Amino acid sequence: MGIKSFIAKPLAAFAVKQINKWKNNPLAAQKSVFSQLIRQAKGTAFGKDHAFAEINTYEDFKKKVPVADYEELRPYIDRVVNGEENVLWPGKPLYLAKTSGTTSGVKYIPISRESMPEHIKAARNALFSYIHETGKSDFIDGRLIFLQGSPVLDKKHGINTGRLSGIVANHVPSYLQKNRLPSYQTNCIEDWEEKVDAIVEETINEDMRLISGIPPWVQMYFDRLGTRSGGKKIGDIFKNFSLFVYGGVNFEPYRARLEESIGRRVDAIETYPASEGFIAFQDSQNEKGLLLLVDAGIFYEFIPSEEYFNENPSRISLEDVELNKNYAIILNTNAGLWGYSIGDTVKFVSKDPYRIVVSGRIKHYISAFGEHVICEEVEFAILSVADEEGVEITEFTVAPQVSPDGAELPYHEWYVEFARPPADMYSFSLKVDLALRKKNVYYYDLIEGKILRPLLMHELEKDAFRNYMKSQGKLGGQNKVPRLSNDRHIADELNKWIKG
Repeated sequence: MGIKSFIAKPLAAFAVKQINKWKNNPLAAQKSVFSQLIRQAKGTAFGKDHAFAEINTYEDFKKKVPVADYEELRPYIDRVVNGEENVLWPGKPLYLAKTSGTTSGVKYIPISRESMPEHIKAARNALFSYIHETGKSDFIDGRLIFLQGSPVLDKKHGINTGRLSGIVANHVPSYLQKNRLPSYQTNCIEDWEEKVDAIVEETINEDMRLISGIPPWVQMYFDRLGTRSGGKKIGDIFKNFSLFVYGGVNFEPYRARLEESIGRRVDAIETYPASEGFIAFQDSQNEKGLLLLVDAGIFYEFIPSEEYFNENPSRISLEDVELNKNYAIILNTNAGLWGYSIGDTVKFVSKDPYRIVVSGRIKHYISAFGEHVICEEVEFAILSVADEEGVEITEFTVAPQVSPDGAELPYHEWYVEFARPPADMYSFSLKVDLALRKKNVYYYDLIEGKILRPLLMHELEKDAFRNYMKSQGKLGGQNKVPRLSNDRHIADELNKWIKG
């Protein structure tokens, strides 16, 4: 055991002790965060426009502050981006996190001096929680890799601007810097494929023990390591690789292929970071769900997902959430986001402590025929059947076909890239359709009522989704393929990669 791994254990015990203080008193922690946010933002332009001085309770807040997405908050954010002070939060932001929006184009999310430390603390505490529970800390003595965006930042009116992962790269704790790869020069490479090749060359002969990143891009790294090593498993290349840290997407569709690439199972920690705030992390290898961070400068609100598009949806605080119910998550943050709809849906799997699973995106659904199929349902349908039949999925997406040729009934069209395809595609697709009917009664009724025909599934060529993302300028980084679309923008592009 090295000195770093030895010291990590008492530090982890101390961190978990601090976590337990708010973990065991979550509602009090949220009440305190709420009061602090309102008090600090009273003098901002947003605080004055929404009478923060008159807000004493959450009920007051709901009357004064509407739920807003990026476009609705944009008039204030544009003022921040243009260099104006005291707009959403006191002073100017420390950073602007640059993200890609489907409807808003490039989005700029403020990160303040108060919110930036919460990102770093949450990432650190995810590792400390793992160390404290398992007693495993040897990974700290080896090499660590974080597959992330470039740390090179631009300036907009004196504010450092870049991708969240690149911003965070500038805040890796000093005690991890000597262990960390890739090098700064390699991390600055903008072209993702060139960058991955350079990372392979830098790491293939190193003692890699912790690997972190979004699963599809980690898989790309693994594929190229395998090619470079003559077909070796990742677990043979990195014999001490023991911990995979990921976030951004549901891991399950990628698990089988990643584990096959590794050649053995390794421990994993799921995190839920976003430019808007670090929301949750997996604090236990034995419990389902991610621990909601209730003392991290974010006051949470929730809207039942089925009410989200209503004119006056229910809007509740943590105190009133129910288990196993889908909610759109709404953030109020110490970077100045107010009533902000991040676009994700979550489901509580525990209230003691509050643990969540990310169930999808509020705008990623199919309801072209009134079925309102959500991401959680399509992932269950295909993964449950794939597991039964020994099929491995690389990636997939689903879109409605409203106007098929001829006299056919409309249907859901699936585009799937397989690592191990089914022996009989028609039989496989029929089983997936039946599984989806069991999960969604509206879809079931539409099939039974001959409004829709059963789904149509296409097998795509190898690397189809990577090629699609590359064609869109979204290869690598924090970019992800939506699993569901209510239109055909993605589907029509993918038609060119249908196998055969």
